[in-house]
Amino acid sequence: MDALELSRLQFAITTIFHFFFVPLSIGLAFTTAIMQTAWYRTKDPTYLRMTKFWGKLFLINFALGVVTGIVQEFQFGMNWSAYSRFVGDIFGVPLAIEGLLAFFLESTFLGLWIFGWNRLPPRIHLATIWLVAVGTGLSAFFILAANAWMQHPVGYTLNPETGRAELTDIMAMLMNPTAWSHFGHTILAALVTGGMFVIGVSAYHLARGHETVIFRRSMTVALIVSLFASLGVAFSGHFQAQLVAQQQPMKTASAEALWDTERGAGFSLFAIGDVENGRNHVNIQLPNMLSVLTTNTWSGEVQGINDIQAEYEQRYGPGSYIPVVGVIYWTFRLMVGAGLLMILVSVVGLFLLRRGRLETARWFLRLAPFAIALPYLANSTGWIMTEMGRQPWVVFGVMLTRDAASPTVGTGFVLTTLIGFTLIYGLLSVVDVYLLSKFARSDPPTVTEPSAEPALVY
Repeated sequence: MDALELSRLQFAITTIFHFFFVPLSIGLAFTTAIMQTAWYRTKDPTYLRMTKFWGKLFLINFALGVVTGIVQEFQFGMNWSAYSRFVGDIFGVPLAIEGLLAFFLESTFLGLWIFGWNRLPPRIHLATIWLVAVGTGLSAFFILAANAWMQHPVGYTLNPETGRAELTDIMAMLMNPTAWSHFGHTILAALVTGGMFVIGVSAYHLARGHETVIFRRSMTVALIVSLFASLGVAFSGHFQAQLVAQQQPMKTASAEALWDTERGAGFSLFAIGDVENGRNHVNIQLPNMLSVLTTNTWSGEVQGINDIQAEYEQRYGPGSYIPVVGVIYWTFRLMVGAGLLMILVSVVGLFLLRRGRLETARWFLRLAPFAIALPYLANSTGWIMTEMGRQPWVVFGVMLTRDAASPTVGTGFVLTTLIGFTLIYGLLSVVDVYLLSKFARSDPPTVTEPSAEPALVY
């Protein structure tokens, strides 16, 4: 592997590692805010204990997530300096806003929330955790706006004198429909991640008869949030897929292993492809469903890989514009499958809760902790599909990935940092899982004075 491939692998590994932490932080921030709101309104000490318990887990994950995110931006200067020079004026804007506005918002109010117990008025203290939750959402938006510009560049011009892309309309960038499509889908996925985490941990305690009142209520909140959020993920994903079909038809065609343009195209359930010859040996389909999903019509036209490749060669010049079809095809199906399973977990859990059988359904309580892995599978495969499906472009239609790498960084240097980052990130992940597991299995803190706001000690 040369320096380019190693740089791509390094960025992929560090990004996936970082995104293990982000959705859970966003999801737990909103979950904790909901629980503290319930305590503020009812003064029921059970909700206070829930707030303190899930808040501790949120803080552990948030702290480690911040550490893993720092490396991301350094890689643009180290491994992707040509990219940074070409689009730095554009790409740096949302990242700077995220750091100066959103991150400072969430970190400042997180400090006030941690140390504000018994020091701030109850209403103000409640507002701090909601501002933390809003801050996590804003951070996600500005980062997604930067990524969306790479997927669908808008509001810029190419300066022929400097050979660089320059931002001409920041509002076009921030209002990019791709950014808002990604934002809605990502926030809903984060809520499901937090919900599945709470469901799994609550099921662990309920199966052992620990603090049944607290974890029944926690499970109830998480099941409701997870059901609505997972259904929202499905619907937002549908609209996102339609947008991708318009903006990056090659990604859509690769996700379905659709080699030739068809009307009334079927949705592929299982395919074995022949990439060299541009066809499928086996393809089991749901007739017409791909046309329905992408065009909302029974016989709508969906472009195929071979036709798009020919079109791109005429537009951009000779070369292959086909991503790794097998990876795109199967990551899409893993993502959808994990999403459907999360909907099933939420529906079954709410059914058992409604029938008053949640705590006696031992099979569900034993299986539910494994559901914690589902959103991580869906999140990771979704982003792998999104990013690899854009290849060979780093900025779609503007800059090829091979032209974005640092020209003076050698293979040995990239390999060394790849190994180092992988080991460090792996260690941090082990630490995160250990700490989350340790405190998730512990009992919620006791409350000695239900009518007052006791100190939140970590």
